[in-house]
Amino acid sequence: MTRDIKAMCKSLRLAYVADVYESIPFETKEQFLKELFEKEFALREEARADRLMKKAKFLHVKELDDYHWGSHIHFPQQLDKDELISLSFIKRVENVILTGAPGTGKTHLATALGREACRNGFEVRFFRVSDLVDQLDRAWQDGKLRNFRNKFKTVDLIVLDEMGYIPFGKEGAELLFQLISEWYEQKSLMITSNLEFSQWNRIFSDSRLTAALVDRVIHHAHVLNFTGDSFRVKHALSNQE
Repeated sequence: MTRDIKAMCKSLRLAYVADVYESIPFETKEQFLKELFEKEFALREEARADRLMKKAKFLHVKELDDYHWGSHIHFPQQLDKDELISLSFIKRVENVILTGAPGTGKTHLATALGREACRNGFEVRFFRVSDLVDQLDRAWQDGKLRNFRNKFKTVDLIVLDEMGYIPFGKEGAELLFQLISEWYEQKSLMITSNLEFSQWNRIFSDSRLTAALVDRVIHHAHVLNFTGDSFRVKHALSNQE
């Protein structure tokens, strides 16, 4: 009988019903079916979120539940914590820029928001900017740049981590500029950087290209400034005491 139920569920594309129906208490027919289908939907959503997170390729598991919110984060007037967590900026195709000194929680927050976006059904990609530029350069040299750019067609949010930690050569800067220009007003970007916008000319060799890139990035953007000392340094010092 169990094999028959599994076969029927497979035919109906009910991926989880056969595994969970015995655990659902039976009070009435309506209650049983409702809870059974609710469990099917919930497990489908969990599986979809897991698939989206794997495709996003986050480097670390970071969540909003264990994020340290504090006065070191300075929000712009048009955005507060609740609005940020709601992810409404993705629906509006807006950008979020996290700037401040290393170790102040920018990457943790960007990763946690990206993972939450996956749970909400958004397709996300996570890159360290230096890694993205390397991939762009390899795709260009291999004649596969168009294929690489096409991979982002269905993506809703792109997280670019550590903008400014490593300067780029002329070709890499131009390739990144072209890609971000394609995403302009089409995708939401979340960028972490230890540099203010006025210092981005350290990353890009061409001042006009830098100005054009910043113009695209900050248009429709919310800029959060992070201040204070590095959490990693504080943690290391506290362990020594």
